[in-house]
Amino acid sequence: MTTAAVFSDFQQYLDADHELKEEIRTVVREVEQTAREIQTIMQAIHQAAATEHVLSVCEKSEPQFAKAKEQFSELAKKIPDNQYYRFNDMWRFVIQRMAYLAALKVYLREDRLISQKETADMLGVKAGREDGFHLDLDDFLMGLLTMASELSRFAVNAVVSGDPGRPVRVSKFLSELDSGFRLLNLKNDMLRKRFDSLKYSVQKVEGVVYDLTIRSLVPAGGGDVPSKD
Repeated sequence: MTTAAVFSDFQQYLDADHELKEEIRTVVREVEQTAREIQTIMQAIHQAAATEHVLSVCEKSEPQFAKAKEQFSELAKKIPDNQYYRFNDMWRFVIQRMAYLAALKVYLREDRLISQKETADMLGVKAGREDGFHLDLDDFLMGLLTMASELSRFAVNAVVSGDPGRPVRVSKFLSELDSGFRLLNLKNDMLRKRFDSLKYSVQKVEGVVYDLTIRSLVPAGGGDVPSKD
């Protein structure tokens, strides 16, 4: 084979690789747009902390989550077998953002921590590395840490909107989340740096609860979730 023929093969490979990356970027941009739409909807929780309002906001995000699930399915089809980590930097940020939004939604609706598998199911991807296109554990954890920052802001705004019980519940949840993260030996530098912000979120909400307590504004029951009966 001549030198020209060898380099012709190289060019064909490069052209095909460039085309594939452009196809991936196109779908990733669509997912990013959907994530922005969900983020915009979810920002309404800061306008009023009443349970009915928060649940209504979560409900409004359902169509966008369904759209994102379809988009991730389309994205997964474009990734060649065993090449997930070759391309995953292209969608890492948006899948972390979607993990955060899914975790926020579940917490607001059910006052609990979402699991990695639940998050993967909401996004229409797999939960384990052996399954091809999946929600990587590091990306899931980054999503949880972003949710913590959002909840600290929510706790402050809840007081302003007249729900002093919210910060108490958020404080308890964030403290448990912080305890869970402290059990991990984090190897990822970005995760370790992001984890540092969690303690500030915990302290911020604890400060709000303290101020409410000394002013005798914490409701009876310490902010327990209101009964739906």
